[in-house]
Amino acid sequence: MLLCSPGVDDTSDYDPNLLSDPQWPCGKHKRVLIFASYMVRERERERHTHTHTLFSPHTCLKREMRTVGDDCGLQAVTVAMAFVYFEKLVLQGRLNKHNRKLVSGACVLLAAKISSDLKKQDVTQLIDKLEERFRISRRELIPFEFTILVALEMALYLPEGAIMPHYRRLVQQN
Repeated sequence: MLLCSPGVDDTSDYDPNLLSDPQWPCGKHKRVLIFASYMVRERERERHTHTHTLFSPHTCLKREMRTVGDDCGLQAVTVAMAFVYFEKLVLQGRLNKHNRKLVSGACVLLAAKISSDLKKQDVTQLIDKLEERFRISRRELIPFEFTILVALEMALYLPEGAIMPHYRRLVQQN
């Protein structure tokens, strides 16, 4: 479950549109990709050679992160922050099949703690929703927050340019 970097760890040049390509819109009433499966996967592999997983699981996880945020009344900017944390970890190559749900949940939890003034009952409700939605244990989630914090080099306060593209897409999808 530990996050280990295969070598790509420069997150100072984070591009919020790299993994969330505006040319491939997604939403309730839009069909994202109409290509044959192998063509899509090949294109994804070419675009994301430094990541170990394909693009579509990332999209599903981000959809789940948004759902948890909506269920717990988190603001769109908080969910956008969680997306930035998540994508930075993806770009560092720290996401794998075994830790992806923990990473997603921990990113939401950290973003909520940083951007909101949550009360103890709100944090408990959020953790309950994360457990339910991602099917993870709070015994794993809470210590994993620190692992994510270290992987992000304690840089939880993000520049507006990193958050705004995600925020705009979230608001447009409502």
